[in-house]
Amino acid sequence: MELGGGQGAVLTATIRTVAATGSTNADLIALAATGIGEGFWLRAECQTGGRGRQGRAWQSPPGNFYGSTIVRLRASDPPPATLALVAAVALEEAASVHAGGAALQIKWPNDLLLDGAKLAGILLERVEDAVIVGIGVNLAHHPIDLDRPVTSLAAHGDAPAVAAFAETLADTFARWLARWRGEGLAPVRERWSARAHPAGTALAANLPDGQRIEGLFDRLDGDGALILRLADGSVRAIHAADVFLI
Repeated sequence: MELGGGQGAVLTATIRTVAATGSTNADLIALAATGIGEGFWLRAECQTGGRGRQGRAWQSPPGNFYGSTIVRLRASDPPPATLALVAAVALEEAASVHAGGAALQIKWPNDLLLDGAKLAGILLERVEDAVIVGIGVNLAHHPIDLDRPVTSLAAHGDAPAVAAFAETLADTFARWLARWRGEGLAPVRERWSARAHPAGTALAANLPDGQRIEGLFDRLDGDGALILRLADGSVRAIHAADVFLI
């Protein structure tokens, strides 16, 4: 793979693996201040303080994938929030290589489901000109005491070696980042739409203010917001929410 250079060039990935850490996202936020560049991944065999969206704890036993990478924003880039879609399509493609034909599906904006249960999650955090992309994937294990369906690749076949999965993901992320940067959001939206819940899927969105909205998935707007069609026929753009299939 080509390193750096042009606007759409694909970066060579460097993956640093540590035995344990609190959170790969927190570590990479600290490293971002040192000027570390794109293509760097930090992977931990286990985490003691992993977290998901809205500060939720993320269980992190050995055997699963826990890693973070960094994107350095440029003035010519598409909207930074759309990196959530980039991460989603890259993760879906990487997981499909190792899922043995199982039914993978993206749930807005970037959860990955396997037969309707959550397989993986993504957390994006911005620090000045950097976006830290943290990804957790249940390869060998998944929790069984949550209030929502959760699964792992091992529950549907053989779990891949974590190092092999990390290399696949670093490759797919680099290629989709290059397309996002070089071609714009259109190819990312197209891939996301082909791999996500289809139009007409019933969804519930829990908004940050505590409001709950139910409707049918209509489409993504030009900036990647979720467009829900409500019971009265009107549409609502959702920019931030916890979204559930209903």
